[in-house]
Amino acid sequence: MSLQNNPHTHRKPLTERRWLMLARPLIIVVALIATWQALVLITGAPKYMLPTPTDVCATLIARHDVLLDHAQYTIAETVIGLFAGAALGTLAAIPMALFSPVRFWLMPILLVSQAIPFFALAPLLVLWLGFGLASKIAMAALIIFFPVTVAFFDGLARTETGWLDLARTMGASRWRLLTHIRLPAALPAFASGFRVATAVAPIGAVIGEWVGSSHGLGYLMLHANARVQIDMVFACLLILCAFSITQYFIVDRVLRAALPWQPDSLKPVR
Repeated sequence: MSLQNNPHTHRKPLTERRWLMLARPLIIVVALIATWQALVLITGAPKYMLPTPTDVCATLIARHDVLLDHAQYTIAETVIGLFAGAALGTLAAIPMALFSPVRFWLMPILLVSQAIPFFALAPLLVLWLGFGLASKIAMAALIIFFPVTVAFFDGLARTETGWLDLARTMGASRWRLLTHIRLPAALPAFASGFRVATAVAPIGAVIGEWVGSSHGLGYLMLHANARVQIDMVFACLLILCAFSITQYFIVDRVLRAALPWQPDSLKPVR
């Protein structure tokens, strides 16, 4: 067999769309940096108000050891809080969907909890749980809890009635209805809520670090701002943005792979 006819040696060339998908992050980053630099030039803002991209990049390189040391605390608080909040939201949504008394008493409590500003709860959590990781994890979990609970409960409550009726005629118990019909049907809704929670998870950790902490990017931003080291503040923001985007896309890919029966119906942008 010749090399030209060998399927293992013949590689399909990248299409224009695949090249665009690969180049998209670079194009977006370059456009944002150019807009940032243009804003600095147009406004003439001093460095202590709006540093240039080169100043921030120099700070990222020169202080990378300090930034990475504090970033690992924020990343740990965010990731642990994300899964803790998702687990609590799941445990709250399932009883609410199965038992009307639980739903009757718990739903108003959930709504009231969202009316309380999370920033007002942060000092209490620091007072109760201390300056360590626990208060920041609790803050992140509280922010994540509501979107996961509401999305998952909505998915459980909107299960196709025809599927439930058919299962009941076949003698399925409430437990089998939950595990074989309601849960699989509600997983796409849970995935949507979990994606939203992934995007907002760092907010809780950073708020907790602002209120009381000795580590973390929020702590570093607060002290850098007090010393008018705005380039350090922007460096922390860039690390937070990069981590949040990376975390979101990882979660999105995992959820898409875990839910193959729920493909996207939207056509890709050409």
